[in-house]
Amino acid sequence: MTDQHASRSRRRLTATVTDLEVRVQRAFLVGVELPVMATIDAERSLEELALLTDTSGSDPIDMELVKRQSIDPATYIGSGKADELRALTKALDIDVVIFDNPLTPAQTRNLEQIFHVDVVDREALILDIFAQHATSKIGALQVELAMLRYNLPRLRGKGKALSQQGFGVLARGPGETKLETDRRHTLARISKLERELKDKARHRETQRKARKRSAIPQVSIVGYTNAGKSTLLNSLTDAGVVVRDQLFATLDSTVRKLELPHNRQALIADTVGFVRRLPHHLVDAFQSTLAEVAEADLLLHVVDATEPDLVGQLAAVREVLQEIGASDVPELLVFNKIDLIDENEKQRLENLYPDAVFISAARSVGLDRLRESIESHLERKTVTLNLSIPYERGDVVAAAHRLGEVLAEKHEPDGTVLDVRVPLRDTNRFEGFETNGGR
Repeated sequence: MTDQHASRSRRRLTATVTDLEVRVQRAFLVGVELPVMATIDAERSLEELALLTDTSGSDPIDMELVKRQSIDPATYIGSGKADELRALTKALDIDVVIFDNPLTPAQTRNLEQIFHVDVVDREALILDIFAQHATSKIGALQVELAMLRYNLPRLRGKGKALSQQGFGVLARGPGETKLETDRRHTLARISKLERELKDKARHRETQRKARKRSAIPQVSIVGYTNAGKSTLLNSLTDAGVVVRDQLFATLDSTVRKLELPHNRQALIADTVGFVRRLPHHLVDAFQSTLAEVAEADLLLHVVDATEPDLVGQLAAVREVLQEIGASDVPELLVFNKIDLIDENEKQRLENLYPDAVFISAARSVGLDRLRESIESHLERKTVTLNLSIPYERGDVVAAAHRLGEVLAEKHEPDGTVLDVRVPLRDTNRFEGFETNGGR
């Protein structure tokens, strides 16, 4: 990498591995295995880093898994190993070195001085991918907020170099340093973005409340990135969401109406894909989007049936669900891409996960069974009540129509008699009007 290229790259909002020139950046990947880690987990994580690097637009030329007893506070991998890898990266004409592990600002600076190319960690790489894929206004705001929070502790000033502010004979003191100015501007921008996202979160909350009042059940599709969530949404609803064979192709939530058996309906939403060690900056910034998941009545946890590390991906998704307060939402496992595995593997998965549904979203295989399973799970969260409501309590009749599904309605001498299916959470609204205690 030329000095001019390196300078331009560092001036961008985040440390990035996206090359703006015709030549694709050549990346060298570094993973670190510590005694507390399993070798196979470290290797799979490094392989995933290669996929992330490719998604970002860079070319993963080579990789190395470094085994250490402890983290070196200065360079993470130790100065001796860093010097060894520097010679290798120089021979391979590497433009950027990407670490699978989180680096401190000091470690990043020290490593850049050794390698003489840009050095980024897994979090910076994921942030860069999100920045490329953010198409909506709210998505762009969320990504920018995450990037600013990531970069804040990495700002570097010019020490005693003074800005023009406060400089001069009559100045009260030594003006702001470049670092102080950058920090002040960054903090101001973070505050502005947080205010904007709070306003948009209130708007989303109003929309969610309106959907709750409609008594239509809410279903959210969750899963590891590239498991086929958007393809499934398209197959179930003709949503028309753009599908790409890339990690994090979907950042913005898409809500569509889902037709279920027996003339019932639900609202179903696609969500951003999860990944191992999804950066906390992103989880925090995407809270308003992920709130859709926490407030759902059912989660469709989509799993790539061809993935060799199913257990690891399941655990990674559930870890994020716990972080966003959605671990208690009922979950239906959906194994996708079964057309790409043989019958023996399918049988093995069915034995391991007997309550799961097996589909191919791309080929529309198993979707009727999936709709039936969704309806069955949602029915467990509703109860059918027989209500006798005096005519002067028209507000209760209106609430039954608003909150539930009226199955039958008769007008008797003493009032209105309703058979209504309502969510369990709303049954207290009809206490005192039940004739049979519900069923």
